[in-house]
Amino acid sequence: MNIVFEYPSWFILFCLIAGFIYAFILYRKDKKLAESSVWIVRLMAAFRFLTVTILCFLLLSPLLRTLDRKVEKPVILLAQDNSQSLVVNKDSLFYRSEYKQKLRKLLSDLNEKYTVYSYSFGDKIKEFSDPDSLLLNEKQTDISTLFKEIETRYSNRNVGAVILASDGLYNKGANPVYTSSKLKVPVYTIALGDTTIKKDLILSRVDHNRIAYLGNQFPLEIIVDAKQLKGKSSTLTVTKDNGVLFSQTININSDNYTTTISVLMEAKATGLQHYKVKLTQVPDEVSTINNSRDVFIDVLDARQKILILADAPHPDVSAVKEALLENQNYEVESFTAEQFNGSLKKYNLVILHQLPGARNNASKILNELAASNIPTWSFSGAGTLLKRDLTIASSSSKTNECEPVIDVDFPLFTISEDLSQAVKDFPAVNCPFGGIQNDNNANVLFYQRIGVVDTKTPMMSFNTIGETKNASFAGEGIWRWRLQDFASHGNHDLFNELISKTVQYLSVKVDKSFFRIIGKNNFLENEAIEMEAEVYNQSYELINEPEVNIVISNAENKKFSFTFGKTINAYRLNAGMLPVGEYSYEAKVKVGDKIYTQKGEFSVSGLQVEFTNTTADHQMLYSLAHKNDGEMIFPFEMEKLSEKLVAREDIKSVSYFEKKLNDLINLKWIFFIILLLISIEWFMRKRNGAY
Repeated sequence: MNIVFEYPSWFILFCLIAGFIYAFILYRKDKKLAESSVWIVRLMAAFRFLTVTILCFLLLSPLLRTLDRKVEKPVILLAQDNSQSLVVNKDSLFYRSEYKQKLRKLLSDLNEKYTVYSYSFGDKIKEFSDPDSLLLNEKQTDISTLFKEIETRYSNRNVGAVILASDGLYNKGANPVYTSSKLKVPVYTIALGDTTIKKDLILSRVDHNRIAYLGNQFPLEIIVDAKQLKGKSSTLTVTKDNGVLFSQTININSDNYTTTISVLMEAKATGLQHYKVKLTQVPDEVSTINNSRDVFIDVLDARQKILILADAPHPDVSAVKEALLENQNYEVESFTAEQFNGSLKKYNLVILHQLPGARNNASKILNELAASNIPTWSFSGAGTLLKRDLTIASSSSKTNECEPVIDVDFPLFTISEDLSQAVKDFPAVNCPFGGIQNDNNANVLFYQRIGVVDTKTPMMSFNTIGETKNASFAGEGIWRWRLQDFASHGNHDLFNELISKTVQYLSVKVDKSFFRIIGKNNFLENEAIEMEAEVYNQSYELINEPEVNIVISNAENKKFSFTFGKTINAYRLNAGMLPVGEYSYEAKVKVGDKIYTQKGEFSVSGLQVEFTNTTADHQMLYSLAHKNDGEMIFPFEMEKLSEKLVAREDIKSVSYFEKKLNDLINLKWIFFIILLLISIEWFMRKRNGAY
């Protein structure tokens, strides 16, 4: 312990001088103390000298530097698997009772010699102190995240060893053998579970899309595994609303059997559709929980309706139509302008090819488009006059052969690198001859290259009139691009990408509603139901003053009411975890005298990954321990684990010194010394009549 100064140490001399001068002036000729003995006066002067000196000394901001020696015992981290896979087999009673006693004894032995932190892990990592709190009910096992958490929390601690008690089965995250390499500490594993391969029929996976469109077919890819069931058979069924939609008998011809069955289902109704995939039970199965799965498909009636109107039949029209028909989200109709006599209001996008043209001025069509604010993609040829966002000054039938030059800074949607490279090889199209004028606010995707000269004349551009998005293509012969794509790549994928992204940008409408609910339509059973809400005023500004309430209903019409919490300028809801099933909701908010309502549906899907593999993976546990200079032991050897750790030379306590700097003025005893000196001096002066 020593004192450090912010100023030169010889400044202490000034503190002594200040104390001496103050005491000398005060007591040299004090007439009230004339009759007091000399030694009393000198003693009071000494108290005043010390008080002033100490106060001046504190003005120098002295620091007290201390050096403390600390000893840290080794830290032992015990991680216990808390997932369902431990209790699937017949020895589940052992892990619910006897094993917990062994674990409690191990923790007690370790606590005598080490600092012990114990964690349970599954799909979450939690600290625990009592083994009886382990419910062995978590739906997933993620060992790699456990190691990452240990590395983060204990990177600068004296960690002696990590003890991992698990069956070695993980179904989330990376391989723990590799993720453990950053720990740099011994890893001991306690091999739980049973490595015996038991009779089990498993519906391993059902792969499917989350969304399907009304009237379309969608696939279910069902993977079935069977262990030690050679010669047995089971029936696979797919049902909906208690009606069987698909049935197939599976004959198991080996003890390690696997098969994949593809089923095509038809989306006949909109909304959230619940399908159940099930395998009939086989005698002597170790578990039947893994014989069925629930599948939720959100069926939408949201296909975009596209209308193509042309002045006359043209290969460009066929090329664009074929590209759009590749995408199931689009419903495409094509007519010549003379043939079409319907209404445009039912379409999300109208593609005009050389309209108005020489044979048809399409005035009725153009007027209806302008009145209904329907997005338009216009293809112009020689002599075409567009009145919306692109004007061709000349009405001549002459054309230029122009190659496309892509604008790398185009902001409206992304173009893949493959398409950007392919555009360089696209053949020339015939662009109208003459001055082409584009709106100053337009975004140009392609400029024209005439010969070897790159111009700033637009070939394909986008514009917005009010809230209506439009595109213009000044040229004909785009069908050559489709042929070039196939010649270079054996498919039309890049040409289709160009057409689809253009149509997607034009046809998607901006949501201008004053109340929105944002959230997923499918949650897993170990996920919290989280949603966000946005409320807008009449100026379309985000607000969050009014309360947003929501009522969630399950399939039995049981209702759960919640109120959204407020964020900076929106709302958030965490409704916790809900059981597997289908749910609907109705959210309401009152803004002024108006009430806005939003309705929707979501599903909660079951997690059965813990039942997919019921055979413990002790090889992984052995590899994990061997790689990290540890050892794998079995539950009946747990009492020896403490002795094994004590025998290691590298698991020792560490001592270190910690330096601390404290302001001397913050020490309480300094205050009491000054108070004592002043009090004694005051008492003596009072007693001797100086006051």
